[in-house]
Amino acid sequence: MNFTGKTAVITGAGRGLGFSYAQALAKLGANVVISDIGADNLGAGGDSSIAMDAAHTLSSKGYNVVGHHGDLSTEQGCQQLVAKAIQTYGQLDILIHNAGWVGYQPIEEADATFINRAVDINIYAPVWLCKHAWKYLKHSTAARVVLTTSDRAMYAHYAQPGLVAYAAGKMAQLGIMNALSMEGGPVGILVNAVSPVAKTRMWGVTGEPENLKPEWVTPGVVFLASQQCRDSGYVLRASNGQFTATRFVENPGVDYPVDLARVKAATAEQVAQLWDHIKER
Repeated sequence: MNFTGKTAVITGAGRGLGFSYAQALAKLGANVVISDIGADNLGAGGDSSIAMDAAHTLSSKGYNVVGHHGDLSTEQGCQQLVAKAIQTYGQLDILIHNAGWVGYQPIEEADATFINRAVDINIYAPVWLCKHAWKYLKHSTAARVVLTTSDRAMYAHYAQPGLVAYAAGKMAQLGIMNALSMEGGPVGILVNAVSPVAKTRMWGVTGEPENLKPEWVTPGVVFLASQQCRDSGYVLRASNGQFTATRFVENPGVDYPVDLARVKAATAEQVAQLWDHIKER
């Protein structure tokens, strides 16, 4: 794959998965803007050296990379990031929203600060970033947006206690993906999401993991960002060097919303009686 002449903005790219994405795209010729606030594992605080050191590491190898340190919880911060890409490289073709954090908080201890932090980075940030990137993406010959969701949010089987804020934010990105894939279709902007599993500092891992390596997720994200990806509205699950694409699809024969082509019931009692049939997948 060749990304020469393309410009990519990657959030949360100072470390872990985001840095792996940035390095791969830069090696393939892309101009890359590494954005990272340098927050701690709970998304708080900031350290400008994280983004700048990551950018220096790659630029010292001859790649076209610049760093950006900013707060993406505000519309102004997202607008400034997009402006940084345009001012530096004159265009924007790829937006990868990787920034996020994993924090556990039992529902009985839920507080607004904790929840708002998850909402800011998982809902407001991708919306504000796309709002200000959209006019530039429309001029790209291969505009790609990659959001980030999680199996912990999508599948009840993998849900964990204390992850309400995290799961809400990651599930929200599915809705954003679906809406923007429809809005972007007529103007050639493809919007997909990745659901990555990798042992990074968010997992509490500081050394080199033996499995679930971040770089084993990266090929899937590079594909989603490439011209070879022609689909929109898909979630690419990526784990341990394996990939599977999924999306929510309607049952056959449905005439939404007047006919779900499923089980009829007129009373709560009938719903109860037919429940085993209703919940069949």
